[in-house]
Amino acid sequence: MTKTLYVGNLPFDCNDQDLAAAFGAVTEVFGARVVTDRETGRSRGFGFVEVPADRAEAVATSLNGAEIGGRRIVVNEARERNDRPRSRR
Repeated sequence: MTKTLYVGNLPFDCNDQDLAAAFGAVTEVFGARVVTDRETGRSRGFGFVEVPADRAEAVATSLNGAEIGGRRIVVNEARERNDRPRSRR
């Protein structure tokens, strides 16, 4: 069983492999994805990492505030898409 963690405040030059490597130093990583802009392909500064469910809380606590590429990242459990507030667009 896996859980998905949200990772915010990523450096814009961070890619999927960099994100997986940062979390791989702490736990097994089943998947890592940096979200990119559809038009430019540039990172939007956040991503998601899939980790074992039984380790998710410990991983989020240990890496929240850690530094990647000179920026302090924010890590917490990702919310389902339905739980997010709707955009006003």
